[in-house]
Amino acid sequence: MPFYFYIIHSIKLDQYYLGHTQDLQNRIYRHANSGSKSTKKSKDWKIVYFEEFQSRSEAVRRERQVKHKKSKKYIKWLITPG
Repeated sequence: MPFYFYIIHSIKLDQYYLGHTQDLQNRIYRHANSGSKSTKKSKDWKIVYFEEFQSRSEAVRRERQVKHKKSKKYIKWLITPG
């Protein structure tokens, strides 16, 4: 079963959240409905980007790589098609 690195966005908060999971659809549903410490402030979280990996360690590595950029500009570049 694959693992995913994902980015979700809240229009209301104008914030991005980065994470990893093995069950992408369920994780997005949980963000939108029950939230987590970081996402409970809004219910409008939508997935804007994801990458699939064969192992959890690869997905975690990618998440950390993007988080280390600490740049909203980089995230916007990453999620923009083309």
